[in-house]
Amino acid sequence: MNEPVTVAPGAADISHSPADSWGAELRATFALAWPLVIAQLAQTALTTTDVIMMGWLGPQALAAGTLATTFLMPFLLLGIGIVGAVAPLVAQARGARDIKAIRRIARQGFWVAILLAVVLIPIILQIRPVFTLLGQDPAATIRAEEYIQVAVWMLFPALAIIVPRSLLSAFEATRIILFITVGGVVLNAIGNYLLMFGTLGLPRLELRGAALSTLLTNIAMFVLMLVYVLRHRRFKRFHLLLRFWKPDWSRFREIFRIGTPIGLTVLAEVGLFTAAALLMGRIGTDEVAAHAIALQCASMAFMVPLGLGIAATVRVGNAYGGSDTEGIRKAGWTAFALGVGFMAVASIVFLTLGQVIVTWFLDPKVIENANALALAAAFLAVAGIFQLVDGAQVVAAHALRGLSDTKIPMLLAILGYWGVGLPTSYILGFVVGWNGVGIWIGLAAGLAFVAVVLVTRFALRERLGLLRPR
Repeated sequence: MNEPVTVAPGAADISHSPADSWGAELRATFALAWPLVIAQLAQTALTTTDVIMMGWLGPQALAAGTLATTFLMPFLLLGIGIVGAVAPLVAQARGARDIKAIRRIARQGFWVAILLAVVLIPIILQIRPVFTLLGQDPAATIRAEEYIQVAVWMLFPALAIIVPRSLLSAFEATRIILFITVGGVVLNAIGNYLLMFGTLGLPRLELRGAALSTLLTNIAMFVLMLVYVLRHRRFKRFHLLLRFWKPDWSRFREIFRIGTPIGLTVLAEVGLFTAAALLMGRIGTDEVAAHAIALQCASMAFMVPLGLGIAATVRVGNAYGGSDTEGIRKAGWTAFALGVGFMAVASIVFLTLGQVIVTWFLDPKVIENANALALAAAFLAVAGIFQLVDGAQVVAAHALRGLSDTKIPMLLAILGYWGVGLPTSYILGFVVGWNGVGIWIGLAAGLAFVAVVLVTRFALRERLGLLRPR
């Protein structure tokens, strides 16, 4: 990034003070992270609302909708990961007080989002031939295609919203992200009710209605967030859309250089848990149900260190942009301590209350649920053990992103997930004969490997040359 430093009026709020104490860093990280944590939980609630209301249409509709979203999500996550490179780049520019760079990074972020949507949409629209090739049920495939034909267009707003969201996060204005995301959950639920079931005289569109509601919700969230950053006095000075058509190829390439490994890392982790579910399917239906319950609990707990990780990207990137090595140290380790500290509490809860928690998902009075409940409690106990390493690896990965270090962490993560985690799951589950518990121990082993190598990489950041001058 060789842009000249330009300081605009009012730019004093974009610095990172080297004199910040550990207490000040703790307060700053917490203030930045808590709205992000709740926003992540709300984002999960948005998807959960879709699943619940699809279930109201019947098992066939739920199966088709699940197939469709399962096909769509990897492409969406890949795109979000790539555009997500805007966050550390803007944070670094903020630390360097480079106003012009912030505008150019955001502008090229929009370009990248548009390009990715244009490339991915035609691929996703091929869902029917892909599912046919994979031997999926023809009736479910047709209904899944009906959903995708509408929902796929959400890629434009869903990817583009990452740009203003990254800007707001980099400037620690995260409460508006929370409000808009929670509002999106409510809007999506109302849209589903009206469009899926034909309420208030509207046509009953069923799965197409769910897709249309998702599309409209994403458009509304993007428009609201964009209008906020264009009109709010703190952000309008960046003139994000000024000369929008003007290319900046170096930053365009930089977003792909940093963002592509992020997207592939996310895909690798999602793929690991998908593979684990398939392994469970080879054992039995009770194991699959128990796996889903334990994974849902672990996923909800994971939202907290994920939000703290996003905060770590911002705080570390801010300090990195200002060449503040002490700020980098405090930002990274503070987020790490908060993330692992919360996961320690989650671990205790899972280990001590697991048998109670699983009854929230399946009725213990039904005899047929007894085996699944016992398995879910056992899986949740293993999940309790790996909470610590799961929190450690996600915060460490995000802290490294603040240093624009994404390629080597991607390779280490893929090695951990697929070279350690999946083989260990298979060996312990099927060769040793520990079945589902063995699969979950394998997942823990993969996450532990990634946690150790990424935390070590952050600890050795100076020796590895990760703090080279910008």
